[in-house]
Amino acid sequence: MMDRRTSLKVTGITAFELLTQSSFAQEDKSPMTVLVGAASSMDFTARLIGDQLREKINRPVVVSSKLGAGGRLALGELKRAAPDGNTIMFSTSSLFSIYPHIYTKLDYDPVADFTPICGLTWFDLGIATGINSGITDIAQWIASVKSQGSAGAVYGVAPGAGSSSHFLGIALAQSQSMKLEPVHYKDSGIGIVDLASGRLPMLITGSSALVEMHRAKKIRMLAVSGEKRLDLVPEVPTLKEAGLNIAIQNSAGLYGPAKLSKELVERIAAATLPMLQKVDIKAKLASQGMAISPLNSAQLANSLNEDRKKFEILARTSGYKPEAL
Repeated sequence: MMDRRTSLKVTGITAFELLTQSSFAQEDKSPMTVLVGAASSMDFTARLIGDQLREKINRPVVVSSKLGAGGRLALGELKRAAPDGNTIMFSTSSLFSIYPHIYTKLDYDPVADFTPICGLTWFDLGIATGINSGITDIAQWIASVKSQGSAGAVYGVAPGAGSSSHFLGIALAQSQSMKLEPVHYKDSGIGIVDLASGRLPMLITGSSALVEMHRAKKIRMLAVSGEKRLDLVPEVPTLKEAGLNIAIQNSAGLYGPAKLSKELVERIAAATLPMLQKVDIKAKLASQGMAISPLNSAQLANSLNEDRKKFEILARTSGYKPEAL
């Protein structure tokens, strides 16, 4: 698996930035649209990207939230857009790497219909239990599940069926040969309320959604799913540190419609990637549970391909049945 935290090394990036600024400045001043199909940290980051683009290309930039269908509404609009660089999308990798294995009638081809522009950030998942459960680490939780025998245990997953949170639960069950029964939540907030009240024994969701309640000692984060600990909760170990050879994290980046030219891909990437080196931007991303992950177009495409293979194996071996749209 590619280390998404490895810094991107682009020869001549400063000169290319200057070229980007002058090239865009000579063009029309019609708005550029950045689509985003998810709320919370994704929308927040998309607006940081919009500010960066507005500064670099000297054109109006509109961030357009198209919420619904797990991001597929926004992706559909991107698919229909002209490949002129005026419409791009900030999206997680799930739409390109997981959805092909969980839906039987996707109305898009994750490879042929889009152009990866650049990877920008990654974020991981958190595994949490209620503060009164008596469970303080993953090993205790696994022992508790196994003690229930063939009945297994219930766990919550947000944002729902077929998400990376769901697949992390599948990976945990497979790695320990234990039975886990998911309860799907469309919103992590509802799942966290059930977790804190004791109605739900365990929840897997985006790690940033769990931090505040963990710090308030109303829930307990047992582990995070990425390759490194989260700066917001450095006391919480990774699954690998807890002895499980599992690492699942979501990348997020910019995508264009099919047939977006190499020149436009490079110009948009060169206008965007430098923001990741700004101290204030890093701090703002960290506040949302995100870490920088600069990837060029080819690296992002390769990363998506690796993820598709990984989730295809998980979906097939778990017996997960894809859903019709």
